[in-house]
Amino acid sequence: MGGDKKADSQEVGLELSLIFAKYFLKTDYLHYGYWPDGLELDISNLAKAQENHSHFLIFHLPEKINKILDVGCGTGKLASLLIENGYQVDCVSPSILLTDHARGMVGDKSNIFRCKYEDLQTENRYDLILFSESFQYVGMDAATWNKTFNLLNSNGHILIMDFFKTDAQGTSPLGGGHDLKEFYQTIALFPFKQLKDIDITQQTAPNLRLIDDFLTKAGVPAWNLILSYLAEAAPILFKFLTWKFKDKLKKIERKYCSGTRNAENFSRFKSYRLLLYQKIG
Repeated sequence: MGGDKKADSQEVGLELSLIFAKYFLKTDYLHYGYWPDGLELDISNLAKAQENHSHFLIFHLPEKINKILDVGCGTGKLASLLIENGYQVDCVSPSILLTDHARGMVGDKSNIFRCKYEDLQTENRYDLILFSESFQYVGMDAATWNKTFNLLNSNGHILIMDFFKTDAQGTSPLGGGHDLKEFYQTIALFPFKQLKDIDITQQTAPNLRLIDDFLTKAGVPAWNLILSYLAEAAPILFKFLTWKFKDKLKKIERKYCSGTRNAENFSRFKSYRLLLYQKIG
């Protein structure tokens, strides 16, 4: 997860995503949506799908818990919803740019630690530590698992809702996520028992269809238009930029203009899961 230094490209990307989500999609969520049968796959339904995602998560919270640590709380929207449902919530927010949004969302009802999870220092103990699409940014080394164990009350829980890499053959065009098989092998070495493991890849993969549709119909044409305009209006500058940043430009075109960021590849190379574990001892 990010640090306390100046905003990096990932944080700027999150901020731009938030602006786009708030003003064009009318949502404060940044996470994937949950698309059940019957919900039409349309950009106008993304906010509803994201609400479904949060309600699905809350439905699977264990009984008799009160204090939750929301790791990587993003905009604070999920934390706010948890507070509305009667939970006491602290947040970890390593992003300089998103912490203010989260503070505005939860007000004085939540304590926000602006640091990486690995650097968190607190005497507070929790009934549940929540990783909602933030686990992929947290290391799986012994220090992280020991910190998690020590932050939990007796019989406390970990809930992870995130995507992982599968062992599918080939090179994935989609980055991010820990290796799922490695996750199972690693957590088995620590005192946690699995209570739930729910595969919701097929309910989250439709997000990639929306992204692919947007890139095909808007993103790629706009990108080509910008390049064409620069080549004609400022040919010397265009040549310099395409030389200076040729590797980055190739990466952008490979990542966003190749048509490979789609639901089919997501379903093949990623596994989106809800995982619930309980501390032993």
